[in-house]
Amino acid sequence: MSRRKYFTPAEVSEHNTAADLWVSFLGKVYDLTPLVTQHEGEALLLPIMEFAGRDISSWFNAETGHVLRHVDLQTNCSQCYTPRGRFVHVPPGGPRSDWAANVGRPWWTDGGYQVGLLSAEPRWIRVINTLTSQEQRLQVCSEETVAEILQRYLRYNSHAHSYTWKHKGMALDMSKTLYENNVFTSDTELQRLQLHCDQFPPAILLHFSDDLTDG
Repeated sequence: MSRRKYFTPAEVSEHNTAADLWVSFLGKVYDLTPLVTQHEGEALLLPIMEFAGRDISSWFNAETGHVLRHVDLQTNCSQCYTPRGRFVHVPPGGPRSDWAANVGRPWWTDGGYQVGLLSAEPRWIRVINTLTSQEQRLQVCSEETVAEILQRYLRYNSHAHSYTWKHKGMALDMSKTLYENNVFTSDTELQRLQLHCDQFPPAILLHFSDDLTDG
């Protein structure tokens, strides 16, 4: 299974321990596990540990991508704004003899930690195998193509490539997203009945179309 490009917030939230720690911010997903290992036992890890598996966009300036700054009322100097506590690679508010000024590239600008992008609009679908009548409910990313969604579904059916994927009788273009295939999250009937689209997600029907291959 190929590595995914997009992740849902729910997937990020699964990585919430010191041994497996992800965060998201400004639309990106970062695996900070190596950072945690490198700074194990340091107090500056505490804010990051507190927000393991969560979105920390509020810590950063969306335009610059750097930590928010403010003017300290006592010193009248500009410094990083960290209301949850100073964290790794954030300099102290004033001169300190116990902190090295040259920490290298701060982790929030280091693309080496980035594992993917955060979906701006996660959505639910139902994948129904018409050959076996098995149904699987999946949360997917709206930015993914149907081919990428198929990669997600392989854990439930390793022969998914041997099926034609259809919606409302029309074969889906696997190189396009669900929206580009006119698979929408709601319709007028759901709106009329005042039913939430997540409770009745659109159905994708899998029709057997080829010999099963070794999975």
